[in-house]
Amino acid sequence: MADQPPSAALAGPPQHTIELRINRQDYRLEVQAWVSLLDLLRDKLQLTGTKKGCDHGQCGACTVLVDGRRINACLTLAVMQNGREITTVEGLANLVTGPELHPLQQAFIDHDAFQCGYCTPGQLCSAVGLINEGHARTPDDIRELMSGNICRCGAYPQIVQAVSDVALGSAKPGTASTASRPVTTGVVPA
Repeated sequence: MADQPPSAALAGPPQHTIELRINRQDYRLEVQAWVSLLDLLRDKLQLTGTKKGCDHGQCGACTVLVDGRRINACLTLAVMQNGREITTVEGLANLVTGPELHPLQQAFIDHDAFQCGYCTPGQLCSAVGLINEGHARTPDDIRELMSGNICRCGAYPQIVQAVSDVALGSAKPGTASTASRPVTTGVVPA
């Protein structure tokens, strides 16, 4: 009997039960303590819009909203978000009434604010968080406050214009404007 491993070793790593509201849907999940929110979203829930870029919090590709605030999903553990409301790029359209795209999604299309598209989900979630924070008053503010979101293709001018269009209502004459559409950016009550 001395060669039998302890029963804890047979059970595997401990699982923790967490409850999350993701894109207006409730989840009860079993996760290991070391699973990042990013890996939970992508690997367990197949919400692959949130991208894994640097996995060190330096590129912003994994930006999601937690209780309406933007965070890098690669830098937080899933268990730390127990009980929170999470919005990924797949859920942005759910923040508005009706079947339309979120005004920022439409502004990105209108201003061609993406090239390869890899950073776009993080850029969109960051922009919604930026609007929720209410600190952006100028395009320069938007550039500074979104500086943690890297676009390797260099679509920054279009991204800033798209975000300015929605956040500041600054569409130039002759360009598409989403400023007249209602914008709901915060956490939507269930």
